[in-house]
Amino acid sequence: MSSRRRTTTGITALTCGAALLGGFAGAGTARAGDSGGEGDLAGKSAGQVSELARKELLAATSLRLRTSTSVDATRLDITMNRSGDCTGSISKGRYGKVELIKHGRQIWLKPDDAFWKGQLSADAAASVIARVKGRYLHGTTDDPLPASIAAACDLAAFQKQTAGSGSPESPAPAPPGASPQPKLTLRKGKSTVQEGTRVLPIVKTRGGASQTLYVAIDGKHVPRRLTTEVDHQTATILLSNYGTQVSPKTPTAAQSLDISEVEDQLPGAKPPSQET
Repeated sequence: MSSRRRTTTGITALTCGAALLGGFAGAGTARAGDSGGEGDLAGKSAGQVSELARKELLAATSLRLRTSTSVDATRLDITMNRSGDCTGSISKGRYGKVELIKHGRQIWLKPDDAFWKGQLSADAAASVIARVKGRYLHGTTDDPLPASIAAACDLAAFQKQTAGSGSPESPAPAPPGASPQPKLTLRKGKSTVQEGTRVLPIVKTRGGASQTLYVAIDGKHVPRRLTTEVDHQTATILLSNYGTQVSPKTPTAAQSLDISEVEDQLPGAKPPSQET
């Protein structure tokens, strides 16, 4: 595999955790469940509750996003707003971790040694690590590496991807002779507590696939947790800190190194021109 391909694959693996689920709300029909402990959600159907949560997610101006999946070691922990500011980390287990700060178009990254060793040859990784010396790499949204990793900070894209349009799902027609798709069901679960917040689970199932949306009961009915299980694989999104102020503390010049200082070591860099 070429060095450029290896880096692209690695960055994609680090940033794809935000794309876990989509189109939950608005799917299927529902019936109201046991009203015990549901607050003012007691009189609403599962479909109505999920629609309330969908609208609250779309209205959020900032939030904290955490993701995990059993498919690989990818983990995101990012607090971001609609203005393009964010702070947090993206990790890939033994393949490395990147601390991330974004303020508008300005991006600071602090990859650990494992990240560079996973993306570069041994000699190139050692060279970059020695030149960076534990500092942040500073770039902008015009620089490919920072822009690729900071794509996880796009709150508007996450909202659109996760909340969808709200239109009911319409499965594609089955080919002639094919078995019909399993029936889609949407129901309320029993109220529980998610990180100190009372939540109402809304469970959507189709065949062997299951998704559960945990909606806050008190105050605004925001989604707090979103899980999916398909073929014994699971994925989870945790949402919190709605409306929190995101004011990243940007690294000083002494704490930073312009990404141009190591561009010659990065995969895909063009070799110096040879004069003839």
